[in-house]
Amino acid sequence: MRVTRVLPLALPLALLALSTTLPAQRPDTDGRDATRAAQAASATVMRAHLEFLADDALEGRKPGTRGGELAALYIKAQFERLGLQPAGEDGTYYQKVPIITLTPTPSLAVGKPGDAAATLRYPADYVLWSMRDTTSVRLSGDLVFVGHGIVAPKWQWNDYEGVNAKGKVVVVLANDPGLRDSTIFRGKILTYYGRWTYKIEEARRQGAAGILLVHTTETATYPWTTVQSSWTGPQVRVEQPAASLLVAGWLEHEAAAKLFAASGHDFDSLAASAYRRGFTAVPLGARATAAVTSQVRRSETQNVLARLPGRGRLAEEAVLIGGHYDHFGIGAPVNGDSIYNGAEDNASGTAAVLAAAEAFVESGVRTRRSLVFIAFAAEEAGLLGSQAFVNRPTIPLKQIAAILNLDVMNLYGRTRDASALGNNQSTLGEAFTRAAAAEGLRVTVDEDALIRGGYFRSDHFPFARAGVPGTSIEGGDAFVGKPEGYGQQQRDEYVAKRYHQPSDQIQPWWSYDGGLQQLRVTMRMAVDVADAASTPTWSRGSEFREVGEARRR
Repeated sequence: MRVTRVLPLALPLALLALSTTLPAQRPDTDGRDATRAAQAASATVMRAHLEFLADDALEGRKPGTRGGELAALYIKAQFERLGLQPAGEDGTYYQKVPIITLTPTPSLAVGKPGDAAATLRYPADYVLWSMRDTTSVRLSGDLVFVGHGIVAPKWQWNDYEGVNAKGKVVVVLANDPGLRDSTIFRGKILTYYGRWTYKIEEARRQGAAGILLVHTTETATYPWTTVQSSWTGPQVRVEQPAASLLVAGWLEHEAAAKLFAASGHDFDSLAASAYRRGFTAVPLGARATAAVTSQVRRSETQNVLARLPGRGRLAEEAVLIGGHYDHFGIGAPVNGDSIYNGAEDNASGTAAVLAAAEAFVESGVRTRRSLVFIAFAAEEAGLLGSQAFVNRPTIPLKQIAAILNLDVMNLYGRTRDASALGNNQSTLGEAFTRAAAAEGLRVTVDEDALIRGGYFRSDHFPFARAGVPGTSIEGGDAFVGKPEGYGQQQRDEYVAKRYHQPSDQIQPWWSYDGGLQQLRVTMRMAVDVADAASTPTWSRGSEFREVGEARRR
């Protein structure tokens, strides 16, 4: 651990005195609010907040620690300094995020009725965790192979058709059928139906008692060793109501093949049939017996929220501008440094949210819908802060027009382009295109993020899953004055050398001009959406359109 300064040098700059009262309301008569707000954004302010939040004094901002609490207090103080209204619970700036951590010790045996059950090896053959917030769960249920475990009426796809899954243990494939057939779903572009989280949600809706996802090198974007490291230790989530689903887990490919063979089935043949329209679920004629004993620990952290009130009849509606403030705290030393500062991920995004709030107050811009600034907690543990908000919103979800998320700012220099996740998902893509054009930037698409499902991995996503249009605004890739490929080179170096490591700390060579571009585009989008006559809508082909339409009823 390095020596910690008591007061970071950036703190005085971050606390420059501003008026603590909001400017008086005034009508938008000149149509230039977006430009005025964007031009008020300051790279210096963003840098000051970033340098404080990423300093050793905050000890990596892990939820439930002194450093995490200090970060939340700092953000709250900034909102108070700007005169923003509390938007949390009970008239405060905070919203509680109840967290439960379960460390599982599982057992799993499979066999045909009347035969001795074969015990699978943990974690070589499988991983398993409890879906209940209790110390112990047990189940015994028939195994049913339900293909990809997808119910998608708009794509005329229902893997559960004709199956009563109640009390059963469903076995599903990872990814979606488009992986092998480009005419189905979105081809190799991952849909939410392909995510493991969706599979668990659908199994719960179907009344299953357990779910086992089959891991193969084709369908998963990570190796089995990642499954072992991710799902064998403490499992952290927001506390949830009890449901039918008792356990969830993964099966290693070869273990799944042996299980199918012992039941008289060929795994590869059945898996191939699951990629064809009209697939019918197959009972495997075997029964799974499982038990999970968990060490349970409960804790609490908080989101931090503030409102800049809108004007007129749409003021009860809101556009959210958010980013997560947490990181990994103090951990295993790397080269003598044990503080995981999380400067880029995501002190930078939190700093941008605070800089946006300050710019709106400074500029005097007041939009028709309210602007709500949110610093989310516990994103690194699985989007827990944003999920907690969606579970118990302090603003009714039907009154939220959109969420604009900032998760890692461009600190490598100015670009000629800009990008955002999920531009094709909703009409927010059109607002993003307009905002980028106003800043002289062309829109580019991160193809790799589409294939990997990047849209499903940041704090806008729990909102999308609940029907609220959302996006994460990213930096561009065509850097001014740099050779082609410079952006990819910088990202690769970050992932290899700094991502989720103590070395993700302030770099003396950073340029804040690119982050300022990213922030200005975000602010222009916020004004566009907040002043529009109608709210953004989901695209016709979006998997979130149905729930989005239901939310507005």
